[in-house]
Amino acid sequence: MRINTGAPLPSGADAVVMVEHTKVLECSEDGKTEHAIEILKTPHAGAEIRPIGSDIKEGDIVLRKGSCIGPSEVGILATVGKTDVKVYRSPTVAVLSTGNELQIYTEKLIPGRIRDSNQPMLMSLLSKQGFNVKGGGIAEDNLDSLVARLKSALSDADILVTTGGVSMGEKDLLRYALTSHFDATIHFARVNMKPGKPTTFATCCFEGKNKIIFGLPGNPVSAMVTCHLYVIPACRKIMNFPYSKILPTKIRVKFGGPQPVFLDPRPEYHRAYLDWSGGSELPVAYSTGNQLSSRLLSMHSANVLVILPGASKSINKAEPGSIFDALIIDTL
Repeated sequence: MRINTGAPLPSGADAVVMVEHTKVLECSEDGKTEHAIEILKTPHAGAEIRPIGSDIKEGDIVLRKGSCIGPSEVGILATVGKTDVKVYRSPTVAVLSTGNELQIYTEKLIPGRIRDSNQPMLMSLLSKQGFNVKGGGIAEDNLDSLVARLKSALSDADILVTTGGVSMGEKDLLRYALTSHFDATIHFARVNMKPGKPTTFATCCFEGKNKIIFGLPGNPVSAMVTCHLYVIPACRKIMNFPYSKILPTKIRVKFGGPQPVFLDPRPEYHRAYLDWSGGSELPVAYSTGNQLSSRLLSMHSANVLVILPGASKSINKAEPGSIFDALIIDTL
């Protein structure tokens, strides 16, 4: 008797022989029906049969609370016919750029201006993580424009991400605007890190709802790095991700390259890409080149941030072959 893959086993049968292990001896004229076959491999009871419950037994827990719903989990839910499950809502994140020098990147460049790369970059990064993302436009470097943009963005979002306006210049108005017009609490406004020193974290209640605000630096590399280190983990925490999946995965790497890298007084998140081709027990992390915080090309091809320690009296450079921790930020 012929049987298709996945079909129920006929009554009385206890084994299946794959067609690859048979030889047709006699068949109908049209070749569609076998009248006699030779079995080339002796079957045994239970061969090529999946017993009922071999994949999932009755009463098995297929997914636990806190599981991240990805392609495999969707398949499992479909298998057991569970079409409705309770999930944590993905936060809505608004991304707002600030600065008189900025213009929308889709328009013809005006003399004295630069295209806003931060907003589309961060929106793309956050969307890739599965969060709901909205553009907040560009706020000018004056209090009225900034407050209006902040109000608009906060009305639609759970988390507000701004870029620029957090350093020490007279036009850096974000912290003042948040405290004076939104009664926000500034939890920190300086971080001992490179890049990303002026990163700011604040919270406030707006229109009766608690809001989270991240003020990221205006330099695009600083904004990208701090988004990986602060914004994405915060979004995952809100969604109740398991602790092990909130922060970027940390690995050990061997620092590669022909020349040592001089260390900054601050701990540095050095952009690099991994290579396994040299036969090393650890992957080798090669620098993406000039690490200026304005040089977005240093993020191109980077899939890790190598955590370099701050310079000290005993060590002032990262030598090739040294072992460091690194955070995975992109597919390997």
